[in-house]
Amino acid sequence: MKKTICTLLAVLLLAGLTACGPKEQETVTEEGFVPSLDTSVNCFINVAGGYDNFEALEAEFDHFNEYYPNAELKYTKIDDFNNMIGTVLNGDEAPDIYVNYSWMYGREQYQSSIDHAEDLSDPALGLDLDCIRSNIILNTEDGTLPMVPVFSNTYGMLVNNDLFEKEGLSVPETYQELVEVCEAFREKGYENPIMGFCKEETTSLFTLTIYPFFCGTVAQDADAVRKFNSIDPSAGEYMRPSLEKIVQFLNDAHVDLESCAQIENNYDAVILRFFEGDVPMMTCSGDTVSGTKKRESRSEAFIANPFSYAFAPVPMSDEGANFLDMPNLQFSVNKDSPNLEMANEFMRFLITSEELNEMAQKKGLMSPTRDLSFNSMYAAFGTIPESRILSPEVIGLTDDAVKQLRQAVYMVGTGAMTIDEAIAAFGTFNR
Repeated sequence: MKKTICTLLAVLLLAGLTACGPKEQETVTEEGFVPSLDTSVNCFINVAGGYDNFEALEAEFDHFNEYYPNAELKYTKIDDFNNMIGTVLNGDEAPDIYVNYSWMYGREQYQSSIDHAEDLSDPALGLDLDCIRSNIILNTEDGTLPMVPVFSNTYGMLVNNDLFEKEGLSVPETYQELVEVCEAFREKGYENPIMGFCKEETTSLFTLTIYPFFCGTVAQDADAVRKFNSIDPSAGEYMRPSLEKIVQFLNDAHVDLESCAQIENNYDAVILRFFEGDVPMMTCSGDTVSGTKKRESRSEAFIANPFSYAFAPVPMSDEGANFLDMPNLQFSVNKDSPNLEMANEFMRFLITSEELNEMAQKKGLMSPTRDLSFNSMYAAFGTIPESRILSPEVIGLTDDAVKQLRQAVYMVGTGAMTIDEAIAAFGTFNR
């Protein structure tokens, strides 16, 4: 009897272990990229863009070669890219994959960049488009997808974390907190609590702070967007809340435009001025943020006194900051490529959360994927509630219309025009 019971227990124990085995194996197994073509194939893929160098993409080439060792991939810079890409696509040495931009869509002079693009929404291609934030994917009239974001962009401010910690202050999340933080820094002897580039209209501190706020004022007003886009003179009135806000902000935050005017450009100069270490907050775009890491070694002040920094939205409303979510760089596949299958295979490899996040981190830009928590530089934007994430792609604002806003807010911010004068001038600013 004892022998029988022992045998039975042994059988039951073995059965239990066998049942647990496959289940445990299934839990730890994660399937990554699986090649769908002959991995021994020889081919050449040319990716064209306007960057001088694209080291982050070349790292992806190396990773792709782990699966396809005989596939040669090369990045080619095209001078005067925006104006020349159409000519290049129509030539004998057209790229297989090329950089594209949403603002080119619908403009006659850039039609070639759309006409040559494969429809990347085709399910047969197998691209994981669900890993990308849907609000930055281009909405087209015919439902096709000629380009897909590989980087995204937004507006905000570089924050000196060490100064905030030293002075016992928290990064502001509402407009009132922003005003209070600026006042507190001034009381502690900081002459410029918040600075930014202001010598030209493009990506000036006026645009960087107000454009997200403006989008919030018209996001749910289709009539306002329609009039604004058609440059209807009456649409200038929709700018009033934003123009009033920029005047209020400059006064409340004690922004010293004379000090800001000493910043010569919106990239190197902005970064190097911030690295001096005495400015708690510096307005800039994600494009500027991407250049910070390489410039740490160019700043004597930063080398002598390095500090922790991050990128955060500028809260211009008491309800909280808006996250203006925009595509930055987008890739299209040339539908006439002689290596179309392999070009699509590389895109299938690249358009995943893992690869896009890796490439964005190497480049220093914001990832287009749904999870931003992986990168501490941009993590603050990942905490913004969905109701305050705004996209010009979704709202439908055109670049020409936004130029009117940018110039109006610049004229008001610098004191060259009154609010009423800028509103009356809507539609007359140079496009």
